[in-house]
Amino acid sequence: MSMDISSEETHPQHVGRPEHAGHPDPAGRRDPAGHPEPAGTRSRTHTWGAPVRATADVPGMTGREILRAAIDGRFPAAPIMSTLGFRFVEVGDGLAVFETEHGEHLYNPMGSVHGGYLAAVMDAALGSAVMSRLPAGSTYTTTQLNLHLVRPVFADTAPLRVTGTALHVGRTTATAEARVVGIEDGKLYAHGTTTCAVFSFPAG
Repeated sequence: MSMDISSEETHPQHVGRPEHAGHPDPAGRRDPAGHPEPAGTRSRTHTWGAPVRATADVPGMTGREILRAAIDGRFPAAPIMSTLGFRFVEVGDGLAVFETEHGEHLYNPMGSVHGGYLAAVMDAALGSAVMSRLPAGSTYTTTQLNLHLVRPVFADTAPLRVTGTALHVGRTTATAEARVVGIEDGKLYAHGTTTCAVFSFPAG
């Protein structure tokens, strides 16, 4: 996959669960809105490959073949993966596995990783599990996403494995379930389900 994530800190980084924002930076740095940046300001950049255009780049390939090509690097990773920080590591028949690369850049005001991050990674695993069972010429879109977040995630939480499993894949609808489990501690952090609409690739 074509993914490159780097970060640069203007001050030493506090590892783990950071305290509230510090005082304005005496060096006079300012954010895009012109406000003084707090001490300890970080920055993060990422790069991505041109997205695959389903109708033009993958004719005749099954959903599983497309996903395998992404894992093998024959197709670039979806840009959202480098934007948020997660990796696609495994695909099977009705199975898709991702691993998180979360950090404090994903924090909410309460000082933990935003639930929307886990929602995005779970949506990727759920949808990919459905896609892995689609024939050539078919695609899908999420129509409903149900999540249960049962443990908080922090910057110092070890990586999480997000496993999506297809439950039903029909001609027009599909359902799947997913679990988010700590790779090191084996604890459940979240679980959820999805409903997807299945349809043919748009013409053109």
